[in-house]
Amino acid sequence: MRKTLSRLAGLAAMLLLGALPAQAQVEIRGTGLTATISGTAASDYLFRGISQTRSRPATQATAELAHESGLYIGGFLSNVRFAGTDARQEVDLFGGYRRTIGPYNFDLFGIWYTYPGFDRAPGQFRLNYAEAALKVSREFGPVTFAVLGAGSPNFFGSSGTGIYIEGQADWKTGVQDLVLGARLAHQWIDRNPRFGTPDYLWWAVVVARDFAIERVGTITASVGYYQTDISRADCAAINGRGQDICGARALGAISFKF
Repeated sequence: MRKTLSRLAGLAAMLLLGALPAQAQVEIRGTGLTATISGTAASDYLFRGISQTRSRPATQATAELAHESGLYIGGFLSNVRFAGTDARQEVDLFGGYRRTIGPYNFDLFGIWYTYPGFDRAPGQFRLNYAEAALKVSREFGPVTFAVLGAGSPNFFGSSGTGIYIEGQADWKTGVQDLVLGARLAHQWIDRNPRFGTPDYLWWAVVVARDFAIERVGTITASVGYYQTDISRADCAAINGRGQDICGARALGAISFKF
């Protein structure tokens, strides 16, 4: 069953990436709804600065159905690889509400993170968890600033309350259509031994550029540098040895937006 799910996840992602240029954003006439599909191929899957694929490449897809009222629902699919588990895919379900009030953009949403095919061995903790979040952004000329806050009553790996805050800044440089982005964030975790790391800070600097394709959409190429303040010894240790999934690294990605 796990192999079947893994193959289906990989096949779905490849089909999405291969079929995207046809038409991945569709307005459903008379309903106020817009359906969107996008895909990403990346050198790694970093979630809050920590590799979810053990430094391996990731193929991802996102589907969203949004209403003109601001309500939306969707899903996210990616391959994952966690040491000591048989989890090989992540499927997230999300929904929320977006609204602009004056110069501010608000996005209130919730996410249910799931790992289909994961068989919990004796002594292992559940991986699935839910999280609620709020993002507020505002533009100041060519720079967009945003703050994201999120909280979970029982974070990844049954690690108890998880609180997260992230600051974002994206600058349209005006040079070769490049966008320079910066991220600074902190994750608090109630039961650190279960999660595998102490509370930690991470940051990133990313350069991205959009390439418009007539009658198709936009492809975004990006490269970034990511780092946490977690030492190797404190990084999800197995048999007393820390893993190399929390350390500094570069990440390159190609995103398809149509």
